[in-house]
Parts: sequence; C-alpha cells; structure tokens
Amino acid sequence: MADLAQLTTEARNPQTMHIDQLDGSGIAALINQEDAKVAAAVATQNTQIGQAIDAIADRFRQGGRIIYMGAGTSGRLGALDAIELTPTYSVPPTRAFGLLAGGQDAMFKAVEGAEDSKALAINDLKAHALTALDVVIGIAASGRTPYTIGALEYANTVGALTVSLTCNADNDMMHIAQIAISPVVGPEVVTGSTRMKSGTAQKLVLNTISTGVMIKMGYVYENLMINVQPTNEKLVHRAIGILQQVLQIDAQAATALLAQADNNVPAAIVMHRRQVDLKQAQALLATNDNRVGQII
Repeated sequence: MADLAQLTTEARNPQTMHIDQLDGSGIAALINQEDAKVAAAVATQNTQIGQAIDAIADRFRQGGRIIYMGAGTSGRLGALDAIELTPTYSVPPTRAFGLLAGGQDAMFKAVEGAEDSKALAINDLKAHALTALDVVIGIAASGRTPYTIGALEYANTVGALTVSLTCNADNDMMHIAQIAISPVVGPEVVTGSTRMKSGTAQKLVLNTISTGVMIKMGYVYENLMINVQPTNEKLVHRAIGILQQVLQIDAQAATALLAQADNNVPAAIVMHRRQVDLKQAQALLATNDNRVGQII
C-alpha cells in the first residue's frame, strides 16, 4: 500500500501556502482558482467514464444493481448519487444504493476505524447478496482505503463489474477494478482535505456516470428527464411542463393526460403521439427498452 505522505492528495499545495493570511474575498478567489482545475482533470478521464457508462447500462438493463461503496466523504457522495436517482429517474432504491464504511450512521457522523476493514466491506456485500449482474463502484480519493479495496476484490470474485473512482495516479484500487477512473486534481487547498477538489471531481464523475446510464436506459428524451417521479408539487409541475414542451399542448391538457397515464410521463407521451391507451403505451415501452424516441 502506498505511503500516505507520497500521495498527491496529501501533498502541500504551493499555491495556497499563504491562504491563512488572506481576507474572505482572497480565500474565496484562491479556492475558486484551484477549483477551476477540477473539470480539466475530469476531462482526462472521458474515455474511462464512457466505458463505465456503457458497461453499467448493460448490466442495469439486465436487472443488475448499482452499488456505490466508500468511506467518509467518498462514501457519502456515492450514497447521495444513488439517492437522487429515485426522484429524478424513478429508479427504485433497491436498484441503486450506497454502502458506507460504518453503516448508515456514517452518513451523518464519523465512524472511527470502519474504513480500515476489508472484512466489513465483504460482509456488507454478502448481506446484499451481490451477484455477477451487479456493479460495484468503489470511491476513495486516496485509492488505498481498505474498506473500498475489500469491496472491489470481493466483487471481482463474484463476477460483478468493478469500477474505481480515485484521485491519485497509479494507486492500489486502479489495479483491482475492471474500469479505473482517476482524475488527478492535484494537492488540496488545505492539505489532505479531500472533501474539496477531490470531492468535487468525484461528484462530477458520479453525476456523469449515473446520468449517462439513465440516458442509455431511455429515461431521457432529447434532454428532458421524462422518467421523473412526480412525488411533490415541484416534480408534478416539471412533469406537466415536459409534456407541454414535447407535445405542444397547454397545461390543462397536459395535466389531464398525466392523470390518464397514471403519472407516467413516458406513457403519456406515447399515448398522445401514438393515440393509444395506457395499457398499449406500456406495452410499446416494454418492447422498445423504454426508449420513447424509437416509439414516436
């Protein structure tokens, strides 16, 4: 395992050695200057991110699950990405979820020592009956966290797809995962505070992967999130607005159509464009991988 002091994520940043002498505006400007480097680092990984999107979508289409695993900030970012797929794309929480070192309590407070256990990760995956159809995304800025390494190693033995997301070059996790994504963002503004640039990079990559998978699953038409789950007033208005934009109908007609489609936006679009009832629309979606564009 690499020496912590030798990792880029733990190095001192020569550009920020004076940050403790700045006023608020100076601190903000310097942090923003460093943050501007993150997108460029992520861009170097577009090929690997694209491979992950395609491979994960293939498994997800067959019923596999997306399981995000990590400790601390990395684990919380994975859990957040998973949680947001339910209201945004109607993905059941059993199909995409995060496992954190230390369990659910670790989402809100530090659980000391949990990240140091490979066995804990293996037990967590066994408790969720990991299969060869599943995907395990291991997230760790350092690329050396035992919990996340244990998750990837065990997932490989089961035949699951393994993806690593790290922020150091040539790290341990990269050599274990089948697809390795590693945007190297450089030393943090505050030495070792990987919730900053590394966390931002991880958030960008995870957003891209999950959004890309949802697009491949047919949950996006043009650039509209048609698989939105209208569970609150804002999302109901969004669903109605999507129908208005796609079908060029007024709000009253869109509201009535959404009700007829049992609050299912893709079905509503198909019903209107193909002039079919809900049952027929659902059948068309089922036989076309939910891709509205192929049907209408």
